Amino acid sequence: MKANIGGIDRIFRVILGMALIGLAVTDTVGWWGWLGIIPLATGLIRFCPLYTMLGFKTCSTGDNCAPKKQ
Repeated sequence: MKANIGGIDRIFRVILGMALIGLAVTDTVGWWGWLGIIPLATGLIRFCPLYTMLGFKTCSTGDNCAPKKQ
């Protein structure tokens, strides 16, 4: 798995995931708040399978997204 999630996207996913899980734990939202596990996990591992299927990536070479050219 090659990283395909950049820095800003990663931060957004982690914050969104933690917020949704927090809302689910406090019973503010329904069961769907537990879906926050998905953006949290993809943000932490820096890989999104959907991005791969769509041929999309938000990281740059400096983010260890692609191997450096010599």
